[in-house]
Amino acid sequence: MKKTEQSKVLIEAILEGIHRIKGKDIIHVDLESIDHTECGHFIICHGTSSTHVDSIAQTVEATVKEIIGEDVWHRDGYRNAIWILLDYGDVMLHVFQEEARRFYNLEGLWADAKITKIEDEQ
Repeated sequence: MKKTEQSKVLIEAILEGIHRIKGKDIIHVDLESIDHTECGHFIICHGTSSTHVDSIAQTVEATVKEIIGEDVWHRDGYRNAIWILLDYGDVMLHVFQEEARRFYNLEGLWADAKITKIEDEQ
């Protein structure tokens, strides 16, 4: 499977995990057209509390493992659950508390990338 196809399957599994636990305001930042980036894609969402942020990240890890059998390469932020990063190589998931998301404004930092809002599942 090509890298772009692998990333697409991984992104779908990540989104499924976020939807399972009702992550808020999900966006996909496609960084592939930008030179010298750490990865090809960011998925960004937020939760309503540290417990919700923690639950979103844990559910994504379990869902990705369940659907495609892949483990996260690196994780950071579980201790305070203000901003949890899950690094899957070409795809990084950022799960914030809402206030921290507004403060760090990753969407604004990467405004020259292709940004897609992901609709909430009903």
